[in-house]
Amino acid sequence: MNILSIQSWVSYGHVGNASAMFPLQRLGAEVWAINTVQFSNHTGYGDWKGDVYSGQSVRDLVDGIAARGAFPRCDAVLSGYVGGADIGQAILHAVTTVRRANPKALYCCDPVIGDTDTGVYVRPGIEALLRTHALPAADIATPNRFEIERLTGLDCATLHGAKQAVLRLRSMLHDAGPACVLLTSLETNETPADCVDMLTIEHGAFHLLRTPKLDIAVNGAGDAIAALFLFHHLRSGSAVEALQEAGSSIFGLMRRTKEAGSREILTVAAQEEFVAPTRRFTAHAC
Repeated sequence: MNILSIQSWVSYGHVGNASAMFPLQRLGAEVWAINTVQFSNHTGYGDWKGDVYSGQSVRDLVDGIAARGAFPRCDAVLSGYVGGADIGQAILHAVTTVRRANPKALYCCDPVIGDTDTGVYVRPGIEALLRTHALPAADIATPNRFEIERLTGLDCATLHGAKQAVLRLRSMLHDAGPACVLLTSLETNETPADCVDMLTIEHGAFHLLRTPKLDIAVNGAGDAIAALFLFHHLRSGSAVEALQEAGSSIFGLMRRTKEAGSREILTVAAQEEFVAPTRRFTAHAC
């Protein structure tokens, strides 16, 4: 399995490609990483050092890989946080280039906009770019509750509302692919106070995965779950199986991180959770 991953990079800690790449490699995938920034650490610390790369530099790297004749073997493109419109256009250039070489390749878009505790944290124009350009090109989307509400205009306070939002977002995706949505960080009126849900749809049936809520606030978990969901969807062809595998692995990773009291997710120390989760969760039709 070969995955082109276009995301940010940090030298210290695990967000963006630094969160997504190793789990994919640990599972046996070859990752062709293109970094959109190189920072000392994630911006949640309040200060950092490093550089933001231009959209042209990303395009150049995509074209350089294409010149090696690699893209007919590329199974998927994965993208996360988009720092600027030029980066967004470069990602779409990558998707077009890969699909030209391999029409069966999938594009997984993690439409990063913000979260309930932070609000919107992307630059002006990025939300519109995701809605009008990136998502219509995507086969798989992995928004959190805050993001799917922003993208669809639908309230997810109830399970019925969340289902309607998934259906609406699904209708926005690339119509030649599986049109798969994974909704993460979901808490509805039916979610117990000590739990958190994830939701997907397959063959017309919704499936919900519920895990215990962990009292932990770290960066990079969303990047990891998008990568894991993509990997298991590619491997199995099933959104439900991908939900179960990714959800179980992320719970194990976050549990290990909480037990260690770490501010950074323990991507390396907890790597066995990616291949053999210590606790497995089953998704149920809902």
